[in-house]
Amino acid sequence: MEDVLGPGYEAVELPLGRDSEGEVVATLVSRRRAEPTRRAVLYVHGFVDYFFQTHLADFYLEQGFDFYALDLRKYGRSLRPYQTPNMIDSLSEYFTEIDEAVRIIREDHDVLLVNGHSTGGLITALWADRVKGRGLVQGLFLNSPFFDLNESAPNRLAGTGLARALRGVRPTAKLPAGLSPVYVRTIHRGHQGEWDFDLALKPLKGFPVRAGWLAAIRRGQKRLHAGLAIDVPVLVMCSARTVPAKPGGDGITGSDIVLDVEHIARWSPRLGRHLTLVRIEGGLHDLVLSARPARDRVFAELTRWIGAHLPAKG
Repeated sequence: MEDVLGPGYEAVELPLGRDSEGEVVATLVSRRRAEPTRRAVLYVHGFVDYFFQTHLADFYLEQGFDFYALDLRKYGRSLRPYQTPNMIDSLSEYFTEIDEAVRIIREDHDVLLVNGHSTGGLITALWADRVKGRGLVQGLFLNSPFFDLNESAPNRLAGTGLARALRGVRPTAKLPAGLSPVYVRTIHRGHQGEWDFDLALKPLKGFPVRAGWLAAIRRGQKRLHAGLAIDVPVLVMCSARTVPAKPGGDGITGSDIVLDVEHIARWSPRLGRHLTLVRIEGGLHDLVLSARPARDRVFAELTRWIGAHLPAKG
């Protein structure tokens, strides 16, 4: 069926069975080139997020890729009224919809690039490590991946301990931590940004951080910190700097105010042996939503990396 993004975009629901809240689905959005191609990209979004970045799809089509994006279970197009937004017990649960999306994509494509943003970067890194040696993916691009909590060491320890303690008894308990509305204000065109997206699906104040979700994140991060063995080329990009998410603060429209980019730089070498790390001056947390100069550099760096590391044809 036609997607909410309009002509050229299609969406298909991927049924995922039931959990304690009822039926679960993911949504695979696609836009394909007019000319046949054997190359494809699969985009996976971040926390309190969904796919809306049509200019990213435009870029990939110009590079000779068919474009696909997943709205994961309980996010975006896949979120149902009876569900707890973004809730998950284990990041490995997402592998089911990624596996199905990849199966569908590879029916018509030989070369697959997986592009994960933020939490999607952590999830897809863990997935790529899981499927190593199977030839399912030829490259991984991680845009500001969520490799650690942007907190002091004592706060990271305390938050992790609280999440683990509550996970078994009250997994949906709301934790004191949460997203600042400052970031969404810097990107939405109704505020300080230039992008249009649904504030019901990506709210200014986000959705609550739940104990079970944070425990799942911390287990995934611990697995990454111990070292993965991804066997394809990996490109990691992040902003040049992090600044606090304070309204009107210096640098908030040209820095990552969600994650600590030093954490990203520290943990990226644990992904595998074939890593490229690029830091973008003036980049926002979602680098492709940055102001034009930084955004242009992101796409220029990605173009060079694709040319150097991915097959030109399937």
